[in-house]
Amino acid sequence: MTAKPIKLSVLDLVPVFDEVDATFALGQAVELAQAAERLGYFRYWVAEHHDMPGLACTSTDVLLSHIGAKTQSIRIGSGALLLPHYKPLKVAESFHLLASLYPGRVDLGLGRAPGGSAEVSLALSDNFLENVWKMPELLRGVSELLQGSYEYEGRRITARPTPSVSPELWLLGTNKKSAAYAAEFGTGYVFGQFMSEVAGEEVLRAYREAFIPSALSPVPRAIVAVGVVCAETEEEAERLASSGTALFQQEASAGERAPLSEHKLLIGTPESLKKKLEQLSHLYGVDEFIVVTMIPDYRKRLRSFELLAHICSMA
Repeated sequence: MTAKPIKLSVLDLVPVFDEVDATFALGQAVELAQAAERLGYFRYWVAEHHDMPGLACTSTDVLLSHIGAKTQSIRIGSGALLLPHYKPLKVAESFHLLASLYPGRVDLGLGRAPGGSAEVSLALSDNFLENVWKMPELLRGVSELLQGSYEYEGRRITARPTPSVSPELWLLGTNKKSAAYAAEFGTGYVFGQFMSEVAGEEVLRAYREAFIPSALSPVPRAIVAVGVVCAETEEEAERLASSGTALFQQEASAGERAPLSEHKLLIGTPESLKKKLEQLSHLYGVDEFIVVTMIPDYRKRLRSFELLAHICSMA
């Protein structure tokens, strides 16, 4: 039986590397999105972080509005918007507006991490921990608003403008808890392998087994987020990966300092990475990977994505 072709997408943390400012870093985000579209990547997502000097995106919807205007066809989305900081109506309105501007191109990926320090979380929403416990209620609100059937204190509420094509709804996570939420509300699920310490195959199996079909997604859909460094030679890939390891640990996992393993970060040439991704595809039962690359050099990071794109055309 012939394996499905691997589909690749981009997860951009919008890093601010040494000796540049946020304006330059955001310009590099546009350049990466445009390159991803040209190279055939399926989605371009940006992540939300707060008061982290090395990361420039604090508002996914604002940046995506700009990215959408600078691209033509690639799907754009949040990976993730941190739902406990927000009310469901505000989230749905923002992404309905994006979906009205860029029909059929918008993904709403949700997470429940703080995206910054405890002090920053309190400054953003002084009831953050309480809202984490209310995650099912918040998810239900967003889901219902995207489907146009939401009641608040006895009154029907609509998230306007109402787009012709609703955003795709995804939940991002690293464990069975997030997978259970995605299954309960019938959303797509993105397993963050590059941040997780648990076995992804078990998490994805739990998601599929518990999945309840919804109007947003009649069948379970899964993507795996992987850290990747790609270069012309194995030696160069290892060197680039080593240069970015500290940055990857500090920023990609929001302070988690456990050593990066091959399970979290795939390193190699297009040929060797194709084999590694095919193995993961078989193990996880997925055909799409969303890739994060933390090489602390914008040109070399872009080159890694250019080389990686070649695997989709390899026989």
